[in-house]
Amino acid sequence: MGKTSNSVKSFRVLVLGAAASDEEFHDWIDSHACVSHVDTFEEALQTLRSESFDLVISRAADFIPLQGVHSTSQAAAIIDSVSQGVCIVRQTGDLDWANPTFLSFSDEVRDKVRECCVETSSWAQEQSQSGSDKVRGRRFSFTTSANERYEVTATPVVDIHQRLTQVAAVVGNVTNAGRLQDQIEAIDRAGREMLSLDTEQVARLNPQERLSLLEQKVLRCTQELLHFDNFEIRILDRQTNRLEPVLFSGTPSSCTNTELFAEAEGNGICGYVASRGRSYICPNVADDPRYVTGVNGAQSSLTVPLTLHDQVIGVANFESTKVAAFNEDDRQFVEIFQRYIALALHIFELLASERQTTVGQVGSNMMGEITAPVNDILTDIENLVEDYIGHDDLRHRLRAISENAVRIRETVKELTVAKPSIVGLRRHAARRRDPILEGRRILLVDDEDVIRETVRDVLTGYGCDVRTASDGGTAIKLIGEGKFDLVLSDIKMPVKNGYEVFAAAKNENPNTPVILTTGFGYDPNHSIIRARREGLSAVLFKPFKVDQLLGEIRSALKSVKS
Repeated sequence: MGKTSNSVKSFRVLVLGAAASDEEFHDWIDSHACVSHVDTFEEALQTLRSESFDLVISRAADFIPLQGVHSTSQAAAIIDSVSQGVCIVRQTGDLDWANPTFLSFSDEVRDKVRECCVETSSWAQEQSQSGSDKVRGRRFSFTTSANERYEVTATPVVDIHQRLTQVAAVVGNVTNAGRLQDQIEAIDRAGREMLSLDTEQVARLNPQERLSLLEQKVLRCTQELLHFDNFEIRILDRQTNRLEPVLFSGTPSSCTNTELFAEAEGNGICGYVASRGRSYICPNVADDPRYVTGVNGAQSSLTVPLTLHDQVIGVANFESTKVAAFNEDDRQFVEIFQRYIALALHIFELLASERQTTVGQVGSNMMGEITAPVNDILTDIENLVEDYIGHDDLRHRLRAISENAVRIRETVKELTVAKPSIVGLRRHAARRRDPILEGRRILLVDDEDVIRETVRDVLTGYGCDVRTASDGGTAIKLIGEGKFDLVLSDIKMPVKNGYEVFAAAKNENPNTPVILTTGFGYDPNHSIIRARREGLSAVLFKPFKVDQLLGEIRSALKSVKS
């Protein structure tokens, strides 16, 4: 290697051999540039590979080969730096050349790639003999004993005479991509399985059991496939814009009771995601002002919107005790899975409203069918009453028939009303003695006057001291003012809902039994699931019978810890 000018200059020149033998030219170059001198072609090639130059000076005879070698060295540098393995294999399977990535593969991988190249070579020869004008490459994939996946693209190399000489192969490790695809497919299968409901099985279940079935599927899929133990799913109540928690695991009740609304500010990450309709990864909760305390010791979170028909219906929030526990792959998986969660919850809403709609339709149909005949009966009776003036006994019997006909018509008419009603309850004038019920102080909460009055009369007939409230707000106030042995509350009510009444009763005294009632399984905020986790005694689905009501109250009172 020749000497290098000591002057520090930005313009760099490489001089090969005697190209600058003229002393005057040599001095001029040294005074205007940073010059490196090499004596041989091999030294020039080595220097060009390790350094960059603005100008190369050589004799004309040396210039063309030097230029070609420089281009070749650049191509080789590129191939050496790619993340995929590249190799050239002879027809016999011997390795002619390989880049560093390929050489870093295990012996098992290199052997499988050579096998792919030999197979491609044989296939290419058969194609050539059959008269094919152009022989294309082939794609292979294989899995190693270490459960790693590789993909190979093997391309035949032909000379100018179209003779097959070698096979070039590009090899990539696709283990991670394959695993991602497998997990996406597994989530898709699990989601479809979650939505597959056996018709006969569902028909045998009451609304609460149907919801429990869907809940179990959601929990199992979330934990087994996504491996998230701490999560919370909230549904958007469009009337109040509140995010109601319906499913949760690992989240303390104090957090699920936190009131959040679908608003970008002041409602945590859940409120932000629900209002914007976009997923949100929080790598470190300590640095995020939007984060609202959730799982104890949580360090990071992932929140995605639940969407149905491109409309946000809620949010799914996952938390971890590790910093930066969630990445873009997790976000992608959860965004796929959330569609199935949204559909499952939507199916429950449809099933919950099914009986109410069906019964109302049946009532309407019956009303249409019996109205005319009943009216005809009433008309005939009135005519007969006029004909039998003086026959008081017969007139009295006709009047009784008339009253029964009117009662039938009014009963069917009540079925057409959207509000649920209690069937089978009747007022008990006579007081009945029951040591379990007698003297018990019970709070009865329902916004329907007829239900409230009827149930109150039944319970007072058994010696209960019954206080009533027509809305959740009044009920909570009464709970704070005095002790109750049992609380019986409807779920859907003004001001505060049944779950909030339940929570207030449990907060006042954890041992107070609470029974929730719901019309035809209607539970828009999924209060039953939440309350069941926190000590709900029982659920009564309207319409229910007196025996059912009294049986559940007796069981709840017996279970109270002394």
